[in-house]
Amino acid sequence: MSSLSMALRLTPYLARSNGSSFREAGLRDSGLPILAFGTVTALLLTVAGGSQVFWSWSDDIAGTYQALAVVAMVLLIIPLLTLGASAARLAARRRDDRLASLRLLGANSATVVWMTVIESTVLAAVGAVAGAGLYACAAPFLGLIQFRGQAIGTHAWLSVPSILGCVLAVCVLAAASAALGLRKVVVTPLGVRTRQTADGAHWVRGLIAAVVVVIGVVAMGMLSSFGAFIVIIAVMGGCFGLALLALNLMGPWILRLRASSQLKHAKKPEQLLAARTVLESPKESWRQVGGVAMTSFVGVFVGVGMAVADTMGTGADAETTLLVRDINTGVMITLLGSFLMVACSAGVNQAAAVLDRASTLVALDRVGMPRKLMVAARVKAVMSPLFLVAGISAAAAAVLVLPLTGAALLTQPVVILTIGGVFAAGFLLVRLAVAAGTAQIGQVLARPERYASMDS
Repeated sequence: MSSLSMALRLTPYLARSNGSSFREAGLRDSGLPILAFGTVTALLLTVAGGSQVFWSWSDDIAGTYQALAVVAMVLLIIPLLTLGASAARLAARRRDDRLASLRLLGANSATVVWMTVIESTVLAAVGAVAGAGLYACAAPFLGLIQFRGQAIGTHAWLSVPSILGCVLAVCVLAAASAALGLRKVVVTPLGVRTRQTADGAHWVRGLIAAVVVVIGVVAMGMLSSFGAFIVIIAVMGGCFGLALLALNLMGPWILRLRASSQLKHAKKPEQLLAARTVLESPKESWRQVGGVAMTSFVGVFVGVGMAVADTMGTGADAETTLLVRDINTGVMITLLGSFLMVACSAGVNQAAAVLDRASTLVALDRVGMPRKLMVAARVKAVMSPLFLVAGISAAAAAVLVLPLTGAALLTQPVVILTIGGVFAAGFLLVRLAVAAGTAQIGQVLARPERYASMDS
């Protein structure tokens, strides 16, 4: 029997929880990824549908709108793809345990890979179809948004091939993320089974990120020398997109450095536990706060856009006044989309994190650790690094945009107030998600028998 055939037969059994069917395990392994994939697909389709109207114009000012559309799309699509990749890894710990057991029982590497790719792709497909349905419900309201003095109307609707292409792209992203995440299972199943995993947050991540930002700053300073407008747009979009990817790459390393320092200077039990939690998996900890980092990056551009609109609006003619109004509309939509991404990312990742650590929480409770201490450690592990990662992200965005705007525009009150508001709103969303996650700790400890055997 081929590896693919074997995988098709075994995958339905893999999707079930060990022993009795735990509702919580099903929520984490299926419901949370489906929710995340659905949100990603709906937002991707909404961004694409709202942006395509700009490419239907061909007059003199159309280029300005197209450049702004590219910036907005990059600022939203890169974080959304990152969220999609995180969604594919939500059930990694639980899935890896079961796959590692199959490897130890004799299943070959190809069978394990096929089983994981099939399972992740099915979950992504279900979520993507649901997200496409959500987009279909939102498109009529999206068509009411006005640009250049008129509603975008039917331009908000994507063609059926475009929608299917987006659904397929989400499925491919899920399959690729799942296959890449399987490397440690294929190589060392016993290490996964005994929780002996490497953190992977190497200093090279920081070096690569720094190099990418420096290259981006140089490229942004040379925009006027590129000549062709389409090249300028491509360079701008590439710089912003690569900077976001670099931040996502560097994030786990930054958290590992900070947690190592906190571990050395910890004076309270919750500080020690929080630092240990981050060091156990810097990548997982980054996924808890990465949404705020991405939104802080977007917040700088939103603030700059509002400052530019405010400057242009002084004594402007009718066409410029319309452009100013459209810039304000665009930055508000971009900011709203960014906050929706943060809300989804924070909520899904916090719920998954608590359920992933359920058996550990039960063990700590049985040895006498107070529940209040568990909650305090959880809150500190998530909230403590937020200001650092948000500040680094905003600073990177400011450095990138500096060659275009100058320091005077970056220090405008509207920019500072916007960035401060983004920080506050992002922190609030994550704190609410943490509160919802810590509330699950009580539910886990109230029914310990459901989780005590989940790692056995």
